[in-house]
Amino acid sequence: MTRMSDNPDAWSFARSRRTLIALSIPAALIGLLSGLLLWGIDQVAHLGTHLVWTSLPGLFGLDGDSPWWIFGVLTLTGALVGLTVWKMPGHGGQDSATVELIAPPQSIRAVPSIIVVILLTLIGGVSLGPESPIIAINTALAVWMVAKLWPAIPTPLTVILTAAGTIGALFGTPVAAALVFTGALAAGAGALWDKLFLPLVAATAGAATSILLGGGIGAVARIAPYTNPQLIDVVSAAVIACLGAAVALVGVFAFRALHPLLRRMPNPFVLSLAGGVILGALGALGGPLTLFKGLEQGAELISMAGTIGVSSLIVIVAIKLAALVVAASFGFRGGRIFPAIFLGIAFGLLANTLVPAIPLGLALASGVLGFTLAVARDGWIALFIAVAIVGDIGVLIVMCIAILPAWLVVARAPEMVIEDPSPSPAPAPAATTT
Repeated sequence: MTRMSDNPDAWSFARSRRTLIALSIPAALIGLLSGLLLWGIDQVAHLGTHLVWTSLPGLFGLDGDSPWWIFGVLTLTGALVGLTVWKMPGHGGQDSATVELIAPPQSIRAVPSIIVVILLTLIGGVSLGPESPIIAINTALAVWMVAKLWPAIPTPLTVILTAAGTIGALFGTPVAAALVFTGALAAGAGALWDKLFLPLVAATAGAATSILLGGGIGAVARIAPYTNPQLIDVVSAAVIACLGAAVALVGVFAFRALHPLLRRMPNPFVLSLAGGVILGALGALGGPLTLFKGLEQGAELISMAGTIGVSSLIVIVAIKLAALVVAASFGFRGGRIFPAIFLGIAFGLLANTLVPAIPLGLALASGVLGFTLAVARDGWIALFIAVAIVGDIGVLIVMCIAILPAWLVVARAPEMVIEDPSPSPAPAPAATTT
């Protein structure tokens, strides 16, 4: 998920307690602003979603859940995203499919177009999450702000603090950021917790801001706690996680085959319009549960446990995975972790429906573990999300065992990211960025 170990500037700030204390103020401010910007985009997206999917259909005598409305909205979304990427200054930022979750900062001039494309993605029901674009937005703004207020702070540090603050805000806890950066900052000289100190300040500020404003993922539904571990549960969890990871890798291979082919299309408008048509057809077939980033839809799916059949769950998993691959391949901007969470929930519910003896919370956590591990390729964050989604620390020990064979499934497989052969233009120097 992150590759910072090759950049010594990323942790050269951890030199003394005095430095750490002095830099805590800008770190906390960056985390606070990261949380506020995430909240603001979420609020606009929420209002837009209500308008497009609840208010407008009634004006035409339609239901927002009808196949024709779903097809029309996603097709129009594809056209608008393509038009923005094609014509708007900044071109919607870098293609999310070609960068890691935490990428080099983009120009401040790209921020308006990134905001537009992520709002279109979130409002239009595209199967991508906000994580990559919001980190890109926050990072560009933070690099610009820090260059004005604290020009001595190196840009790599600003990138780390902004990413930590945004991840803390997204998940509503600094623990998520600590787990992400543990692997990224472990290499090299210096104590790990010296390196984690300032990112945790930023992550705590971002998480606190998000929680105060009602954000964070939290547990998606109330599930009976897992209180009676059995040896067979370890086997069940490992099988579900491994199978989930394997199914996710089908999508990864499809994505890596499809994305390079689509780069040959004449312009971004044609590319995203075609993607919108395909997403519209998939959405019309799969229904509202297969749209959007997936957290709310995951909660709705869990509420249907015991009433939804095996065939329906298989169709939901297949359509959502196809929608994720199409969205990531056809030029839409957005992250892939949140759709992977939904897929894990659906796959875990499928396992529980096939074998009701498997505790529901354990099945859900195992499914989320497998899919998130394959897509994010980060064991710590996969463990964290698996436990956080069900809100039950009781499943942690089983997840720690289940992740071992699941990691063997994904370890040598390709990642869900395409290395961009054409390097993106470097941002202006930090001291002169405007």
